[in-house]
Amino acid sequence: MNQFSKESIDKNTPVPMYYQLKKIILDMIREGKLKPGDMIPTELELSDIFGISRTTTRQAIMELVMEGQLYRIKSKGTFVAEKRVIQDFTNVIRASHNLLQSQNVKTTTKVLELSVIKANDLVSRMLQQREGEDVIHLRRLRFVNDEPNVLADAYLPMCCRDMLDRDMNKTGLYEFLDQSAETTPVKAVRELEAISAEESEAELLGIKEGDPIQLTTSVTYTKEGKPIEYSIARFRGDRNVFRCEVNI
Repeated sequence: MNQFSKESIDKNTPVPMYYQLKKIILDMIREGKLKPGDMIPTELELSDIFGISRTTTRQAIMELVMEGQLYRIKSKGTFVAEKRVIQDFTNVIRASHNLLQSQNVKTTTKVLELSVIKANDLVSRMLQQREGEDVIHLRRLRFVNDEPNVLADAYLPMCCRDMLDRDMNKTGLYEFLDQSAETTPVKAVRELEAISAEESEAELLGIKEGDPIQLTTSVTYTKEGKPIEYSIARFRGDRNVFRCEVNI
């Protein structure tokens, strides 16, 4: 509470007081003065500190809860939420690295498998190949700030066989595909759904079996309309938010 007593709200400015309080709390979170799991003062305490009404305080707190910055536990209080990574659903394929960099997070990738397998019915249909044909399977675990964040499986046709000799821990998948006009992706069809984590994926992602996961499936195409990649990515539900920008 002492941290809040150092802040103030300007009642002579046209900026709404609830917005000023909201910004104070957000700034304290971003500056590390409030950390995930920290409990903030009650609405009554914040109202007393800043000399504002509880209605004003409540509006600021409710907006922060709705935005995922805070969360409430009944009969206990209001707490700072774990930081969530914003993923751009409409352009995540090429923009995700830059988007994550803009959020000042550290990202690393660990290759769990890179091998040639026989395509099952689903993979063969997505890649427009015959069932049982050879395909490349790339499984990666992506970390954000050294914490498991995304488990991604990619399946590619054998025209991408040079990947087998590359260190895909250090090379991005689309960085590799862009090296040849034959494999350069230009379009993707993507789907998003919410599922519960199975035991094996929960263990890799550092969560519990049954915890929420955001599952994306994508088929990526070259300029000739040929499928070049079928991917399945499992995002931790407690660490990711998907954003979609549309024109209206």
